[in-house]
Amino acid sequence: MIHEVDEGLRRLFAECGVAGNGVELAFDAPTKEWVARRNAPTVSVFLHQIREEVDRRQTGTGPEHDADGVVSAHRSPPRWFELAYLVTAWTSRPQDEHRLLSEALRCLVDAEALPPRLLTGTLARLGLSVGLDATGRRQGGPSMSDVWSALGGELKPSIDLRVTAPLTGAGAPAGPPVSEGMVVRVTDRSPGAGAAGAVPGRRLRYDGATGTEPTGLGAARERPLPPGRRRRRGAQP
Repeated sequence: MIHEVDEGLRRLFAECGVAGNGVELAFDAPTKEWVARRNAPTVSVFLHQIREEVDRRQTGTGPEHDADGVVSAHRSPPRWFELAYLVTAWTSRPQDEHRLLSEALRCLVDAEALPPRLLTGTLARLGLSVGLDATGRRQGGPSMSDVWSALGGELKPSIDLRVTAPLTGAGAPAGPPVSEGMVVRVTDRSPGAGAAGAVPGRRLRYDGATGTEPTGLGAARERPLPPGRRRRRGAQP
């Protein structure tokens, strides 16, 4: 799921014009060593925290259908995670960095969620919204100064991007659909019956009976009345 969110952000920035035309997009940690190796204008989208939204956790399982509408698996509900990204711009001049950062901010603010057309893999199959929050208040986690301190660099203008994405639940494959009923075999175990007491198996069918066949649960069959009882006129057998 995480790499699919990365791909969605890459496509979003490319579609907005933030990346491309000489501007690179990187998901590396912006450490001093990385900055020293940079030789082109770059927008860094660094993932520094993953936190589950436990309030949205659900239990149980639900059916999963294939292209023909047949249940192919039973899967637990998705679990939701918040991915915290540090978005920064790197050029040789602060003015250019601010311009790139402004373009990235506009792109993120205009899209409250990753557009479905940009989603891939499990995110595309689930069909759930992948939310973006670039302006909201922080919901816990390390401060920006702590993040920059861990990276070994000085504090720099950045966007605190939070992405809320679902992680597909665990699934178990379903058995093939029932097409035939079970076979019931009856054996006469009364004294002296022997092998002659075996009765051929009768297959129980659940649908498709159209007449009065002697076999099949769905078949209409006349039920004998108890001794001394007569069927009322017009009554169905």
